[in-house]
Amino acid sequence: MTLDDSGFARLAEEAMERLMAAIEDACPDADAELEGGILNVEIKGAGKYVLNKHGPLKQLWLSSPKSGAWHFAYDEAKHAWRSTRGPETLPEVLARELSDATGAEVAFD
Repeated sequence: MTLDDSGFARLAEEAMERLMAAIEDACPDADAELEGGILNVEIKGAGKYVLNKHGPLKQLWLSSPKSGAWHFAYDEAKHAWRSTRGPETLPEVLARELSDATGAEVAFD
């Protein structure tokens, strides 16, 4: 089954909202804002992470000041946003990056 436009939009928004809430809980020093389908997370001394939807490819794109650009496609069988580079999921990549940036253990369910 192929993910249609409305399904992609719904899944992407849900993922971004869950990530923002988790970031706010795990990283109180991070400045996180979700507006217009773009999640911005700024960490003093580490830079700005930007997560946005890319509708034409039905992917979530992460821009990291540490590791550059990441693209994640929804894996319907696993119900997860998986990297197009390998097996990692969006929460795994973001947790690792934010842990490194803040020095605190960040984990997402």
